[in-house]
Amino acid sequence: MTPSEFIAILRKQWTTIVALGLMGALIGFAVARFTPESFQATSSVFVSTQRGETSAELVQGSTFTQNIVQSYAQLATMPVVLDPVIRQLGLPVTATALSKSIRAETPLNTFIIEITVTDGSAEQSARIANAVSDELATAVQRISPKDADNEPVVNLENVAQATTPPTRSAPNTPLLVITGLGIGLALGYAFVLLRAVVDTRIRTENDLQRIGDTPVLGVIGRQPVYRSKEQRARNPMAEPTAEAYRRLATNIEFLDPDTKISSIVVTSSMPGEGKTTTAVNLALAAGELTPRVLIVDADLRRPNVAKHCGIEGSVGLTSVLSGHVSIEDAVQQWNHINILTAGSLPPNPSQIVNSHAFADLMVKLSSSYDLVVVDSPPLLPVTDSLALSRVTDGALIVVRFKSTRRQQISGSLDALEAVKARAIGVVLNRVTQKNKDSEYVYEGTTALRPQERLRAYVSSLGERTRAAAANAGRKNSAANGTAPQANPVGVLSSVVNTKRTGKQPKP
Repeated sequence: MTPSEFIAILRKQWTTIVALGLMGALIGFAVARFTPESFQATSSVFVSTQRGETSAELVQGSTFTQNIVQSYAQLATMPVVLDPVIRQLGLPVTATALSKSIRAETPLNTFIIEITVTDGSAEQSARIANAVSDELATAVQRISPKDADNEPVVNLENVAQATTPPTRSAPNTPLLVITGLGIGLALGYAFVLLRAVVDTRIRTENDLQRIGDTPVLGVIGRQPVYRSKEQRARNPMAEPTAEAYRRLATNIEFLDPDTKISSIVVTSSMPGEGKTTTAVNLALAAGELTPRVLIVDADLRRPNVAKHCGIEGSVGLTSVLSGHVSIEDAVQQWNHINILTAGSLPPNPSQIVNSHAFADLMVKLSSSYDLVVVDSPPLLPVTDSLALSRVTDGALIVVRFKSTRRQQISGSLDALEAVKARAIGVVLNRVTQKNKDSEYVYEGTTALRPQERLRAYVSSLGERTRAAAANAGRKNSAANGTAPQANPVGVLSSVVNTKRTGKQPKP
């Protein structure tokens, strides 16, 4: 992962990171809210020995004190000290329970023992700390070695009495909130990066380029959903994504300058990635560049071309291969392209697409048309597309944005390579644009949006005007003979040119 991709991931997923950070802050606040208040009071005692008369005795005394000061600190949390404290203050606890709230420490290179007591009451914490200091001094006098005069060699003197703390020591709400926020942000970063590594769905063109050397020929935006036959029969090239398909058709036309591509298979790794829509719209876009374009529905398992285009599909490819219908009778005209539907579904689709009859048919169609676009089944579930790709100039693989995984594309490319078929390119389909800073900016949604809207409007209005003019012409012809008709499409085209250039057309 490059630094730019890392930054892009953070920019896209910043809401997740912020949400986890805020969640951590809320958890920290909740912990602070439900944690009981506690106060800390500290008293200090100084450990000393009887003064020596010579330098050697002083050094020995200092060394002795240094060695035993840690032992006396531990003594502060033992029953020999705490039992008298409990009796003196009347505490309703045991020595073991009380020791958990007492901490005795000795600062480095000192003879001082600091006794810190934590309690829910500020006054009680100070009283316990002072009582422990006094009882510790008493206990040390009892157990300390004696000198010749039967006096304890080690003395403990209280040098700092504990006072009532003015503020609570816990919970520290700001610290807990900041800590929770930091932990939440860290977990958010980790979660986003882990998901980016584990999630192998295709999101960018760079993801496709990492898989292999197959070029990315197009990036297609999300298509409108057609819910009726009339909507499907409408010219899709008036939709906002039309420019993307035109660019795809142009890229395929100039993909190999030495060898003209006359037939391609449009397939995908798995079902539901938009191969049929891509095949139909690619044929429409290519039909604007060349007059003879044919789309063949060779998906003999789940054919969708006829349904997508709103035409009859009972007679088609299987009818031609069986010899019941000729190619000319089976091919249907739709918009400005020709369509050969799948026909009746056979029980053996794999044998049909692998047959010599199908190969001969593809040779004949390729010689009769400038471009033959074959819609085929997905590559991974069945092997039909592998056979189809061998009798055409190559396969165009459709990849669905945020759905297809890298392993699936690699498997598809490996399958094509295994049968020595050519993968001419990849199309990233159904790309969404959530905001203007999106990874993808496709035609029809930015600078070309007004133009595409006008083109779609002119196209639909032109069709309605042409139909009305034809009906009127038939009525006039029946009544008064043939009368010249105005060309509504030409008039509308002049309107488009006027809006584009700001110049009036010449009369």
